[in-house]
Amino acid sequence: MDDSAVQKERAQNLWTSFARKIEPVAQGTSIEPVPDFELGQIGGLEGPKEEVQTYACAATDPEVYSRWGTYPPSGLLLIGRAGVGKTLLARALASLTRTSFVSVAVPRLVIEVIHRGGKVGELLQGWSQTLSEMPPLTVLFEELEFSQAQEIGARRQDLPVGPVMDFLLDLIDRTIAEKNVLVVGSTSHPETLRQAFHRPGRFERIVEVTPSFPSDVIAALEIHAAAAEKRAGHALFEPIDWKRVVGQHSAPSTGDWIRVMHAALRRKARCEAAGDEVPPASTADLETEAESFIRASDRLAVPTGNYV
Repeated sequence: MDDSAVQKERAQNLWTSFARKIEPVAQGTSIEPVPDFELGQIGGLEGPKEEVQTYACAATDPEVYSRWGTYPPSGLLLIGRAGVGKTLLARALASLTRTSFVSVAVPRLVIEVIHRGGKVGELLQGWSQTLSEMPPLTVLFEELEFSQAQEIGARRQDLPVGPVMDFLLDLIDRTIAEKNVLVVGSTSHPETLRQAFHRPGRFERIVEVTPSFPSDVIAALEIHAAAAEKRAGHALFEPIDWKRVVGQHSAPSTGDWIRVMHAALRRKARCEAAGDEVPPASTADLETEAESFIRASDRLAVPTGNYV
């Protein structure tokens, strides 16, 4: 069994054992023992990609920092609206450094801890013990601004913020203290994020993840279109005027545009299942799906801060 297979099995077993004992961990975290996601699979975002590569040196070439009279940041904080690629950047960091990837859905973890109660001390102790035994890790604390997360209904004023912050800061500090762990945080609401998260010694390097419009969105769509054709084993698209499709609407995130593209392909699949002769997806098909998405989003839109 090669080293990567041993790492995968050990990481999976240790984390599964920990999660089995602590239900909030089971519900609020996930592990990818050997991530396989490269920076090249992310369209655009050259600045954030460079930051990820720089931070990766903490694991791949730690001595380089001392040769320049400095040290790696304790953690990266990725800020930007939902769907711009923050989680993908963290996954790519794990792949680049050949570390296992643990994702912590902070809002979900908070709700689980509150609802179940009484096991915070056990969770924290088990967290430190498990991290100390794990192979090298990248840990993502996803959506640190937990009280505004859409996953739990957004703007939850009923949460006991003080005790929650004490718990989260302890959890983060314990994670950063482990020498074999790279730590990343993210938020879609930087305008209200509490300063305690990004003080020195925590998420001290702030990285803005804002795609250039429309070039970064188009780059991402081209990557995902090529991936869809690879999965299908044949051409799925006519030559697409991506600039025409994307340039008409600046509101959707990159993730939204990927969903629009797949909606067009699903419509093609439905028509084929109905026995129709179906041509490849066209610029017009994508424009139709984009218009449908925009109309639906306008009906559902809720103000969410500076990124609206």
